[in-house]
Amino acid sequence: MDSILQSILSFKGAFFTIVITIAVYYGTKWVLEKSSKGKADWGIIRSIILFSILLIGAVAIILSLPMDPNTKGNISSLIGIVISAVFALSSATFMGNGMAGIMLRTINSFKPGDFIRTNDLFGRVTERGLFHTEIQTDNRDLITIPNLHLTTHPVKVIRSSGTFITGVCSLGYDVNRVKIEKALLLAIERAGLKDGFIRITDLGDFSVVYKSFGLLEDVKTIISAESKLHAMILDCLHEAGIEIVSPNFMNQRVVTDTVFIPKKVARAERQKIDDTAAPENVIFDKADEAESIEKRKEKLADVDAKIKAIQEELKAAETEEAKEECKVRLEKWTSVKEKMLSKIDAKIDEINNKK
Repeated sequence: MDSILQSILSFKGAFFTIVITIAVYYGTKWVLEKSSKGKADWGIIRSIILFSILLIGAVAIILSLPMDPNTKGNISSLIGIVISAVFALSSATFMGNGMAGIMLRTINSFKPGDFIRTNDLFGRVTERGLFHTEIQTDNRDLITIPNLHLTTHPVKVIRSSGTFITGVCSLGYDVNRVKIEKALLLAIERAGLKDGFIRITDLGDFSVVYKSFGLLEDVKTIISAESKLHAMILDCLHEAGIEIVSPNFMNQRVVTDTVFIPKKVARAERQKIDDTAAPENVIFDKADEAESIEKRKEKLADVDAKIKAIQEELKAAETEEAKEECKVRLEKWTSVKEKMLSKIDAKIDEINNKK
């Protein structure tokens, strides 16, 4: 009986370590969950911190078990070697992406909802984490880009205040330049773009390359706007009697004096095609939701500033009446903040649960 009791008491250090580990783990988890409300990118940070606590706790529990010093020393050496090997093999990419994520946050050149292009990738940002950035492409798919890639390659960010979109066509030397530019400027106007202008970018052996520019103010419609610009270029050039065909065009059939301009389509039928719903409404659904979360966070920051201002007023208040009035306002805005945090968390969960 005494030996059993002694055996149990010898494990009291391990039991105590287990209790401490569990208490620290759940206490830290509660604090992190409370402080990460409304923050979509805190998931990975929370996981790293909790994993570190469990790892340290597991090592502490093993070392607190009743065994001779030589065995403890061997186990400690083995654990040290394993942990060092794991970090040595994974830390280069892991830490590189983490530092790149911090750098991107510091520069803050783009945010969820923005259009970006890097190398051959183009899309709207849906998530900006510590180690990766997720974009939604023009075919609605999601692509995860390591942050290290974004810091080592040029990233083009479409300005939310507006961007120039372009349409390129090559036409023969036999058509007057003024006539072509007039038709292209009309196409830019019909496409709903502003501040249009034309550039001649190349004088080739067989044709002249014209590049049309128009300012698009609503960048969310960039894909449909580019398509519409190309459509209007076709219509306006054909209406002006200009063939859009290479001067060295060759066909096996005899064409004599045939002009390669399609027949006009009835205005009602053409308008029906032009008025189809913008594809961006379906393509960038997740990016739109991510942008809405970002806007709510901006409003939340304004509410935080309001709460801090009221707290300062409360400290400076001299009469009980003024203090009571500040407390009422503070309670009101705190309630507003809690509701906003709940909505942001619900929206983040909804996005994360979407496939």
